Amino acid sequence: MNRSILRNPIAIGIGALLLLILAASTFAIVPETRQAVVLRLQTPVRTINEYRPNEVFGSSTGAGLTWRIPFLDRLIWVDKRILDVELNDQQVLSTEQNRLEVDAYARFRIVDPLKAVISTGSTSTTEQRVKDQLQPLFSSALRNELSKRPFAALLSPERTQVMGNIRTGLQRLASQYGVQIVDVRIKHADLPSGTPFDSALVRMRTARQQQALTIQAQGQQTAQIISAQADAKAAQIYADAFNKDPDFYDFYRAMQSYRFTFAQEGKGQTSLVLSPDNAYLKEFQGRR
Repeated sequence: MNRSILRNPIAIGIGALLLLILAASTFAIVPETRQAVVLRLQTPVRTINEYRPNEVFGSSTGAGLTWRIPFLDRLIWVDKRILDVELNDQQVLSTEQNRLEVDAYARFRIVDPLKAVISTGSTSTTEQRVKDQLQPLFSSALRNELSKRPFAALLSPERTQVMGNIRTGLQRLASQYGVQIVDVRIKHADLPSGTPFDSALVRMRTARQQQALTIQAQGQQTAQIISAQADAKAAQIYADAFNKDPDFYDFYRAMQSYRFTFAQEGKGQTSLVLSPDNAYLKEFQGRR
């Protein structure tokens, strides 16, 4: 009978097909970019190639050939790479009650695939289900943070702090899905066109002008203080220098006066008549 089976090509083909199906149901290859959750009769039993911090691709990981109990175990694939969720045209109110239109995105990684599968109740497309769960949480964290800020904060270095606070708030909510928030970015935040936009521009222009005037006044005040201190210091230096030789100081001042009085060419034809013993001309008399 065994010989008749071996001679029957149909039986051989069926046997090979059954062996192939059994092998495919037993063994699987886990790529480095994916992690897997093993379900046994719809109950999670273990994870394969789970994400580890600071893991280097190409090093020794859980990727590669793995096995399972055929027809009882099932693999749920979960992406190991960084994913993103986007928000478009979100309506947010700033502290000035300005309605803003905000576009933003968050990058995340599934670091606990077992929690992700259990929390989403997903047996397939786990990544998409996680994105669907994160989107309203992201919107809530975005609204909560921007409602505490004026519109001008999004146009200043404070924008970095705003995005950091959104990321922190989103992480608290996203941990229940086995997710690590890698980054949050606001692509743009615009005021709607029309009266609100024009009013906001006027307020921002007025605030900047007032700030400029304040800085200018403070600069002028500081300049006056520095100038007065410099004049006082110069006067002190002159006084100290002249007190060392009062006679030289008198001579120097007299020479300056003579230059101003007698060397003014082209300034008119003024004449001075002085007696030789006049005190003003004492420096011409020489030292005795």
